[in-house]
Amino acid sequence: MNDLDAFAALLTDEGRALLADLRDYDPAQELATATRLRREHPAELVTAALGQARLRQRAAAKFGADDAAVMFFTPDGVEQATRTSVASYRAGRLAALGVRRVADLCCGIGGDAIALARAGMAVVAVDRSPLTCAVARANAEALGLADLVEVRCANVTETEAAAYDAVFADPARRGASRGSARRGFPRTESGGASSRGGGRAAGGRIFDPEAYSPPLSWAVEAARKTPYAALKIAPGVPHEAVPDDAEAEWISDGGDVKEAVLWFGTGVAGGRRATLLPGPHSLIGSGLPAPAAGPVGRFLYEPDGAVIRAHLVADVAAQLGGHLIDPTIAYVTSDELHPTPYAAAYEITDVLRFNLKALKALLREREVGTLTVKKRGSAVEPEELRRRLKPHGPNAATVFLTRVAGEPSMLLGHPAEDFSPGAPTSGG
Repeated sequence: MNDLDAFAALLTDEGRALLADLRDYDPAQELATATRLRREHPAELVTAALGQARLRQRAAAKFGADDAAVMFFTPDGVEQATRTSVASYRAGRLAALGVRRVADLCCGIGGDAIALARAGMAVVAVDRSPLTCAVARANAEALGLADLVEVRCANVTETEAAAYDAVFADPARRGASRGSARRGFPRTESGGASSRGGGRAAGGRIFDPEAYSPPLSWAVEAARKTPYAALKIAPGVPHEAVPDDAEAEWISDGGDVKEAVLWFGTGVAGGRRATLLPGPHSLIGSGLPAPAAGPVGRFLYEPDGAVIRAHLVADVAAQLGGHLIDPTIAYVTSDELHPTPYAAAYEITDVLRFNLKALKALLREREVGTLTVKKRGSAVEPEELRRRLKPHGPNAATVFLTRVAGEPSMLLGHPAEDFSPGAPTSGG
């Protein structure tokens, strides 16, 4: 049974009944479950259903338990799909621009197409893998969106972008994950994790935008043929690779940077934006120069990763009335506490030159047993530091391994909300 046949079997009444039976199954009991089910169902169908049940459990973190329980996935589709919160935010921006008909190029298993349809847009979702297209089509049907989502199995480079209000494109940036065949569905017929374009290295992420599949340059040209466009790219994209006529947005969710998006048609060509979810909270760059550096103040601010990726630390520093602790380190400091969604605030109690013996003695004196280690500009590994310090006691603290005015340093403190005004600050 090939991939398409195995997937088609899951869509039969028998396959759907098996999946319903496996909704709450315990992976630790998989052997016993498989043995039981194979007494009444074909072995290949049981294998496919068990693989799909595992994928649904993994997908719950991205899609939510309710949607994941009825959707269909491939191993690489789960890995590469956009988190629902991020896809919904993006779809909301497109809807607010007045987009009513959008081409979702490199649609994969349909996660973005679903978000676009739920935002009220008619979607033509394109991918070249028959299996991936079958999964995307089944997902639209499972979520009651078949009237809004049309899935086409074709090479995205053959799609006429000018026929749509907008283009959304998500070029492939990874090779097919190893062991896909053992987890339910093997690699697709096109030889990769999905059929989003051309060849790429098997396994691992791709950082060169021109090594995307299809290349970023192709996606940019497609974007310029429509009134609006959003191109999903890796958050580590070099700023010099961003076209002058695009707005670049970096998006984080729950503090984790998820992606960058190149927007066309928003009226802010060359702009930079950092968006934090949930919220959303969007910080739009104002072109400020790099902030000055100075001594560590009472509070240390750790900017969100999206802010750092967007090169908007200067904007945060200006909002906080603060400065950097080192010209090369993205920590902002101030003597005043200013709540902001764009950075986590810590009250600093001790500023020390890097010295493990001194830090160990200080932690023993403070009876710190729970130690959070953060580092920026330091080669010391947090786990190795914990092993050597062996913290013990009822109290908690955060230590920052970093540089201050070019010197390796240690900053000890706590999240700012744990403190009341008036706590002392010491230096060393």
